[in-house]
Amino acid sequence: MAYRMIDMATFPRRAHFEHFRAQTYPYVGVTQMVDVTDLVRFCKAQGCSFYLTFIHAVALAADGVAEFRQRMHDGGVALYDACPTSHTEPLPDGTYCYCTLRHHMPFGEYIRYAEETRALYRQRGTIEEDDDVESMYFISALPWLHYTALLQPVMGGEDSNPRITWGKYEQDAQGRLMMPVTVLAHHALVDGLHLGRFCEGLAREMARIAGGAA
Repeated sequence: MAYRMIDMATFPRRAHFEHFRAQTYPYVGVTQMVDVTDLVRFCKAQGCSFYLTFIHAVALAADGVAEFRQRMHDGGVALYDACPTSHTEPLPDGTYCYCTLRHHMPFGEYIRYAEETRALYRQRGTIEEDDDVESMYFISALPWLHYTALLQPVMGGEDSNPRITWGKYEQDAQGRLMMPVTVLAHHALVDGLHLGRFCEGLAREMARIAGGAA
């Protein structure tokens, strides 16, 4: 994936970058309950995978925040033009494999491509990545749990791939389907402001897809 190195001399968050990169656990995250009622209804009506649809919305929302496309790279910061997703696909033996997807295409085209691609990755059945790992968003789901908090593993060092995970959706007292969504990012690159922008972008992308936008 194409990227450019940011000029650290003019990087407005240089002090924050240096401060947080030196910490033992330099990560920041949040879990938010997201209303997926309309998106679930859309997926059922269209007969398409909610999992792949939500990945599409998540990826577009993340790409819409420049800080989510930044990565620690050789002591500096690389800014990617766009970032693919690497998500978990369940296997018959109870384990999972990784599957890489691009997402900048019309929704209908994306769903067809994603279904074909996930089938190929399931046949291969490995957790070995086959792309530029640094550029990826790491995606996973816990469809068995309607959780309120989640701890995610990180490699440490320059591991700065945003991690986005979600759980089981359940009805609230008003009958809306609410789903926990967790976002984890490297604090040297991402602040609470950017987490908030991602969540706002996710709401917009879900509304766009559920509204039948291409």
